[in-house]
Amino acid sequence: MAEVRVAVDVGGTFTDVVKLVPQTGELRFEKVTTTPAEPTEGVLAAFAAAEAALSEVTTFNHGSTLGLNSLLTRTGAKVAVVATAGFRDVYLLGRTDRRPMYALTYRKPEALLKRRDTFEVVERSLFDGSVATPFDEAGARLVAAEIAAGGYQAVAVAFLHAYANPAHELAMREVLHEVAPGVEVTLSHELSGEYREYERTSTAVLDAYIKPIMRTYLEALTKRLDEGGFTGRFLMSRSGGGAMTAAAATRQPVNLILSGPAGGVVGAASLAKVIAIPNLITIDMGGTSLDASLVLDGEPVLHQGAEFEGLPINTTSLNIHTIGAGGGSIAWLDAAGALQVGPQSAGASPGPAAYGRGGTRPTFTDAALVLGYMGSDVPLGGSLVLDQDLAAKSLRPIADQLGMSLRTVARGVIRISTTKIVGAVRAITVELGRDPKDFALLSFGGGGGLVAVDVARELGIPTVIVPPGQGAFSALGMLMADVQHDFARTDVLPLASTPDSYFEEAFAAMEAEANTALGQEGFGPESRVLHRSVDLRYAGQEHAATVPHPAENVADSLAESFRDLHERLYGHVMDDPVEIVTLRLRAVGLVDKPAWPLHPERTAGEPPVLGRRQVFAHSDTGVPYRLVSRESLLVGDVIEGPAVVAEHTATTVLHTGDRLRVARHGELVISVKAEEKDQ
Repeated sequence: MAEVRVAVDVGGTFTDVVKLVPQTGELRFEKVTTTPAEPTEGVLAAFAAAEAALSEVTTFNHGSTLGLNSLLTRTGAKVAVVATAGFRDVYLLGRTDRRPMYALTYRKPEALLKRRDTFEVVERSLFDGSVATPFDEAGARLVAAEIAAGGYQAVAVAFLHAYANPAHELAMREVLHEVAPGVEVTLSHELSGEYREYERTSTAVLDAYIKPIMRTYLEALTKRLDEGGFTGRFLMSRSGGGAMTAAAATRQPVNLILSGPAGGVVGAASLAKVIAIPNLITIDMGGTSLDASLVLDGEPVLHQGAEFEGLPINTTSLNIHTIGAGGGSIAWLDAAGALQVGPQSAGASPGPAAYGRGGTRPTFTDAALVLGYMGSDVPLGGSLVLDQDLAAKSLRPIADQLGMSLRTVARGVIRISTTKIVGAVRAITVELGRDPKDFALLSFGGGGGLVAVDVARELGIPTVIVPPGQGAFSALGMLMADVQHDFARTDVLPLASTPDSYFEEAFAAMEAEANTALGQEGFGPESRVLHRSVDLRYAGQEHAATVPHPAENVADSLAESFRDLHERLYGHVMDDPVEIVTLRLRAVGLVDKPAWPLHPERTAGEPPVLGRRQVFAHSDTGVPYRLVSRESLLVGDVIEGPAVVAEHTATTVLHTGDRLRVARHGELVISVKAEEKDQ
C-alpha cells in the first residue's frame, strides 16, 4: 500500500489540505470552508476533499488557529494564578514600559483575568535554587479549595525562581490534583526554564487559558480519526517552526498559539534549499491576515520571546510579522472620511460579498474582483463562483460617499493593502538593517499572488517565486517539519571565569531530559539531533543575544561569536565583560520528509490560453490580460505580462513587463520589471 501523507491547515476563512503520495509523486491541494462552530467537521471535510481515506494515511500534520482565535475573542477558560506570597500581582502589573510613547489614548491590552483570580501561597526559592521559605502545604490546600469552589477551569502556577528549583510548583500541582481534580494545571517552569517572573507567568497564563479548549478539540479529533481507521502519526505544527505530537500539544498548547503561519515558513526554508535560493522574504496572505517572515541561508529566523497583543510568550518562535491584510479584510471610511482596509475581516462567515453567503461589507477580494484580478470565469477551489454584481454593490456606498468611480475605490483598496504589506516587509528587513533587494520574494496564501509583483516592485526586489500549491502552501510546509522540543536554563555568570566543564554538565542534564522526551515519542538515537546555544550579554545590559555553543575553547569562542553578532545587530562592540544568561537546547526528532516532486516538462507546443480578462489595474480603461490556467503550465513555459495565472487555490497577477518562467518543481519564477522613476 502506498504511503499517504496529509496536512491540514485551519485558517480563519479557509481550511487548506495537501495530500502527498511520495512513491508516485502525487501532490494534491484542496480548500474547504473553515467551520468555527465545529472545527473537527472542517478537518474531516478536508480529508474528504483530498480523497484521502483515514485508514491509508501514515502521517497527519495539523495546524489550527483554534487557540489563537479563543485569545482574540477572549473565549478561553476561566483561569486562576497561584503565585508566591507577596507576588500575586506580578501578572497584572507586568512591565512599566510604554510602547506607543506619544499615543494619548493608548490603553494596555486587557488581561486574561482579574485580581480576584490571583492567589498566593507561602513559599520562596532563591535564584540559586536554595529554599528560603518552605512550601506551606496547609495554606496551599486552602487556596486549592477556593479554586475548586470558584468554578475555575484552569490554573497557572508561577512561583518565584521556579526555573532554578521547581519542587514547590510540583508540590502545588499535587495539591491541586487532589483538592481540585477537575481543573487543568500549568506549571511555569515546564514551559519556560528562565528568569523574568512576569514573562514566565504570562506564558503559563496563556497556556492555561487555552488548555481546556485545545484538549477538548484534540481529544475529539483524535477520537474521530480513530473511528475512521487512522493509525498513523498525528503531529501538530508549533510556533517555533517544528512539530509536536498531539499528546504533547494537549499538555503544552501555548506552543500552538503562533503556529498558524509557521508551516509556510518551514516549507519556504525547505524549498529554498531545493531551488538554491537561500535568502527569501516570505509573504503569506490568507483570508484574515498577512504574515511576513525571512529565510536566511536556508533557515527560518527564530527569536525568543514572542507576544500576543502585548502579552509575552516566553517560548522560541519564528520571527513572523503579522498584519490585518487578508482577502477578507474589510474596506471602510474612518471619521475623517479616509479609506482604510482592515484589520477587521469578513472571515469565513459570511465572508466577502462576492461569495454570495450574506456578506455585504466590501473586502479586498471584492475589490480584486471589480478590477479583474479575479473573475467569475474560474471558480475558487473548483466550486465557488464569485459574484461580480455583489462585489460592486458592496463597494458602491464608499464610492458614492467619496464621489469616485467603483474602480477607483477598488484600486485604492488594493493600493492600501499593498502599502501595508510593504510596511510589514520593511519591518523585518530595512528596520533590522537588511536590504530587501538581497532577497527573492516567496509569495503564497490564497491572496499573495494578487499583490506579490507590486510589493516586489516597490521594494526593488527583482524576483518573485510562487511555489506549487501556493494557496495551501502552509499545509505543504507542515509535511517538512521535524518534531522539536526546546529546553532552557537560566544561570547569570561571568563568561570569562566559567570553565568548559560547567557547560558540559549543564547541557548534559538538559540532553538527558530531551532524549527521554524524544524516546517516548518513538525517535531512536539515530533520529535525534541536539542543538546547543547560549544567550550572552554585556554586563549591565537588559537583553541578550543568542549564539551557537562551540565544541571547544568555549569561553573564548563564545565571546568572539557574541562580539560579531552584537556588531551586526547594533553596529558596535564594547569592552565590558560578557555574561552568560541562559543555556538553550533544541532537541529535534527527525521525521522522514518527502522529496519535492519534479514537475513535468513541456516537449512541444505552447501553454494554452483560456481567454482574455479585462483588468483595470491603473485606470478605468481596461487592459486585456491573458488568462492562463496554472494546472496547464509545464517546466520551461514562459508567460509574458500582462497576464493572470489562475489555479485551483489562488491567483497570480503579472503586469506589463513582468516575465514568468516555470521551473523544475513547478514553482513560478517571475522576473519583476523595475519601477520607473520620474526623472
